[in-house]
Amino acid sequence: MREQRTVCEEARKKEEPHHYRRISVGHHDPFRDYDDQPACSSSSPPSDEEEAQPQQPLTPSLLNFLGARTNLHRSRTAPAMAPLSAAVLAASAEADHHHPPPPPRRPAIVLHAFLFLLAYLALGVTFYAAFPANFTSSNGPTHPVVDALYFCIVTLCTIGYGDITPASPAAKLFSISFVLVGFGFVDILLSGMVSYVLDLQEHLLITAIKNPRSARKNKHNYIFDVKKGRMRVRMKVALALGVVAICVGVGATVLRKVEHMGWLDAVYLAVMSVTTVGYGDHAFRTLHGRLFASAWLLVSTLAVARAFLYLAEMRIDKRHRAMANWVLSRDMTVSEFLAADIDNHGYVTKSEFVVYKLKEMGKISDKDIRMICDQFQRLDSGNNGKITLSDLLQSHHLVSDPRDMKKGKKS
Repeated sequence: MREQRTVCEEARKKEEPHHYRRISVGHHDPFRDYDDQPACSSSSPPSDEEEAQPQQPLTPSLLNFLGARTNLHRSRTAPAMAPLSAAVLAASAEADHHHPPPPPRRPAIVLHAFLFLLAYLALGVTFYAAFPANFTSSNGPTHPVVDALYFCIVTLCTIGYGDITPASPAAKLFSISFVLVGFGFVDILLSGMVSYVLDLQEHLLITAIKNPRSARKNKHNYIFDVKKGRMRVRMKVALALGVVAICVGVGATVLRKVEHMGWLDAVYLAVMSVTTVGYGDHAFRTLHGRLFASAWLLVSTLAVARAFLYLAEMRIDKRHRAMANWVLSRDMTVSEFLAADIDNHGYVTKSEFVVYKLKEMGKISDKDIRMICDQFQRLDSGNNGKITLSDLLQSHHLVSDPRDMKKGKKS
């Protein structure tokens, strides 16, 4: 047998130019089969039954020989592939172009939030300015439009100073609906707008750091997780708390200059405002103070809410990392082995082990696995446990199913 293998290898090396042909660029069929290889046998040529049997895999020496060549070739031992013409390739490119991409984060949410905010404020200002007698102001009125805008912003941010309150039944009914709409709908749009703006800034910063022209790229890895494509949670919390501190500082300074408060009272009112506590013992009284509060309260309350979300995200991320480290540090038990053996073959493959560990970490659920398996089954039209190029083209209706072609010939 060893001598026969040596003879076969020498015959293959001698007759290699007859079996491997270069694939030209302009060839009409780049995936066609090549000429039959000569038989390597000590007695007689192979019969039809022997040719029908699957051939043995390529030896390592032959693989090294093929890998050392500059041009790639296709041998008869390669799996059969559907012939791809120029029309099929063009249709495949067109199908990929029209394939629905994953839902992106579009900037339309910014426009929608801005339009609904304008409509919300316009409705409140119109009602307040049209019926000013239905509202009472403990600190006295300044201007109908400014007071109306100030009342709408304080209501939207759920602060509730209590300096402007509805007095008539009609105003109270309007305030009920106004609060429900603002709390349940407009706040969602504003939060989505803030999330989009922050994610966009994070994307721009990470893109700038990935630029090879950046001089201090390695130092930025502490702030940005470039591999995961996101800002680190600690940096998010630090930036959010910094924005909150800036908002409190700006508010306290304006209260000190415009409302003529002491520094302690100014900082006190600023903190009670941005945290939406609003005890009501202090409020904005002047025209310029209420104009400033209309913009400052809207930005500050959203910044504080985002900071609290980042704090919660940091705690959750820390807990998930601790869970992952605990799962990966444990040895596998017999019960875990049986649970990880999905196919009940008596052994656990690498893919089964990865899926089981992801489930144990809580990063994937059985529902997610079933959805992925269902998608795989839809693409695996041959039901052979793998996705081939023919299956992919059949899913795009670029080539016809060979089984359908056989049925058509029989009919």
